[in-house]
Amino acid sequence: MSLVSRDPVLLTPGPLTTSLQTKSAMLRDWGSWDAAFNAVTAKIRQQLLDIVHGHGSHVCVPMQGSGTFSVEAAMNTLVPRDGHVLVLINGAYGKRMAKLVSMMGRKVSTFETPEHVPTTPADVDRLLSADPGITHVGLIHCETSTGILNPLEEISQVVKKHGKSLVIDAMSSFGALEIDARKVEFDAVIAASGKCIEGPPGMGFVIARKSVLEQCEGNSLSLSLDLYDQWTYMEKTTQWRFTPPTHIVLAFHEALNQSIAEGGQKARLSRYTKNYEALMAGMRELGLKQFLDPRIQAPIIVTIHAPESAHYSFKDFYNRVRDKGFILYPGKLTQAETFRVGCIGAIGVAEIRQAVNAMRDALVEMGIYEAVAA
Repeated sequence: MSLVSRDPVLLTPGPLTTSLQTKSAMLRDWGSWDAAFNAVTAKIRQQLLDIVHGHGSHVCVPMQGSGTFSVEAAMNTLVPRDGHVLVLINGAYGKRMAKLVSMMGRKVSTFETPEHVPTTPADVDRLLSADPGITHVGLIHCETSTGILNPLEEISQVVKKHGKSLVIDAMSSFGALEIDARKVEFDAVIAASGKCIEGPPGMGFVIARKSVLEQCEGNSLSLSLDLYDQWTYMEKTTQWRFTPPTHIVLAFHEALNQSIAEGGQKARLSRYTKNYEALMAGMRELGLKQFLDPRIQAPIIVTIHAPESAHYSFKDFYNRVRDKGFILYPGKLTQAETFRVGCIGAIGVAEIRQAVNAMRDALVEMGIYEAVAA
């Protein structure tokens, strides 16, 4: 099977496969000070607040750059210079959050569990009770390095009980998994354009509690990543402080409109769940096992154990599957040989089934499949 006549399907956690409508939205040039472009920015900000039911309590601040830019902007602005952040870690992105908080001179403590073990509310309760000096808790909702889902609502209740601030990295969950400001008390949710909303990469955003952000002037040690300045400038002028990624903004707006037309967060979660179920049925056919317990697996990105064969190398497997029209993702575990398959993007069960067939054919070509199936 060859799909070389079309772009490869991206089975990754972002960038991901976008729809033709989203791609087409990038074909027009826009002026960054133009009133029509500023109106699109304003509409996006409102639509993102709609997703979390955050109107009245929160504001949305878009930022240039990848998702990590927005994580750094949020932590750099919302955490006072004498603040103390507890970062909950069970993967690479928790480690990244701890690193950037440390680099900006804030005090940071970490609590790390193995990559297949979610943080529990009891863990957080114990840690906050032991150190009342902690001011903020940083949580990765869905850890992209494995696909593990941490218990957001339950942890938020503990953080609230202790009177601390919760900052949520929701890169791989926003728009598909429920995050509701009426149920989860958070001071910030951070996500990006190239994930479950199915836009292209290049823009992030922070949904911040307005009453908190209003007190953050002067906290940031960065000019370009000052979330407070970005917000106040947009409120005064409707414009971005510095040159915005105009084409990405318009494509993201189109992707948001498509998400709404599909049925919003619940409909998107339903499609991704069906993709995940089709993927796992295919992996079972190939004799391949997922890394995580299904009870803590988000239907976003799935970590798969590599075949136990001397003939296997991820690079060879990747190249063969790519030649058949599908892009996989390398594993990011420290102790196990794995690869990752994304269930998100403008794809459905048909594309997942085709991808399984491509993986099967690649394993046959490598002389592995018969041994695995046995």
